[in-house]
Amino acid sequence: MNQDLLFPTTVVGSMPRPQYVKDLVQARASGRLSFDAFQEMMDGAVPFVIQVQEQAGIDIVSDGEWRRVSYSDSIADLCHGFRYVTRETLGEVMRVPVVVDTIAPFREGLFAREARFLKAHTRRGTKVAMPSPFLLGERLWDPNLSAGAYPTRRAFTEALIPILRRELILLRDAGVDIAQFDDTQLCCMVDPGIRARYQDPQGEMDYAVDALNRIAQGVDGVQLALHLCRRYKGRSGWFGEGGYEAVLPALKKLRFHLVLMEFAMPKAGEMDVLAELSEEVQIGVGCIDCRAPDIEDPETIAARVRKALDFVSPSRVLMQPDCGFAPGSDMEIPLDEAYGKLRNMACAAQILRKEYRDQK
Repeated sequence: MNQDLLFPTTVVGSMPRPQYVKDLVQARASGRLSFDAFQEMMDGAVPFVIQVQEQAGIDIVSDGEWRRVSYSDSIADLCHGFRYVTRETLGEVMRVPVVVDTIAPFREGLFAREARFLKAHTRRGTKVAMPSPFLLGERLWDPNLSAGAYPTRRAFTEALIPILRRELILLRDAGVDIAQFDDTQLCCMVDPGIRARYQDPQGEMDYAVDALNRIAQGVDGVQLALHLCRRYKGRSGWFGEGGYEAVLPALKKLRFHLVLMEFAMPKAGEMDVLAELSEEVQIGVGCIDCRAPDIEDPETIAARVRKALDFVSPSRVLMQPDCGFAPGSDMEIPLDEAYGKLRNMACAAQILRKEYRDQK
């Protein structure tokens, strides 16, 4: 990955899936396709989505997360101790794995396998995303079903930390450029209505960051990123609304290299919060709206990034969509739409590089 490139472009992680990939994911989720058979078929499909990103001009690519049912379900492919149930989370009814027994890895290096395959099929920068322990604790612990194994949500979250740390180390050893942790739950706490559900919201936000810092402590040789978004619902929009001011005190304690933030969506707040973050932190500026069908033109995208440059230097900025295009495998976002958005984002990066080429 070219460390001197201004305005490098990247995806957040997930890319839309063609119907045949959706069918394969559902066959795997229903048990009609074994894990190994599914991986073999995905080994044939994933190079295509890598090439889509390359052709669009993206500098740091992912595998589209095509191997995953959703960004949080991957923990159930990694560890024993989960059972799939249908439950409500933040007003949305979903089929999710819930912890029902002591968790223990049985496919150690799951994320590293993704990284090795990705690196074997691209010369671009590479990124693999993992779920944060705070997010998993919020999503996959149930007071009725989980208490026999973990009496509290915090106890379950603590059990995840050494497992995810080991996965991060293996991911680093696989040679990935960016290891990204996704935490929509932390970012949703920008919303005062969601914060009101917690007895101590600031304590919860601080704990979310502390858990990430403990996972990453002493792990060098890989760029660490945190992705913040308000939980994407496809065409339906998002869950949390509000600026980042509420989560800033916790973010200032994060010892990561990169924070990816949303700014293209409505009600994302003002960019002046960027001035509050350490100058050592790089900022992923969300500059295309992955929820709306409209494909923004390059100048519109460039204008969004220029607003961020009032508060951070060009050398600290990466360009990205606000969120992944399909964090759930069933999302109905056309792949051609995502390609058009990414292509125009890459064109916007070229515009900005010419404007700011002397400001590294």
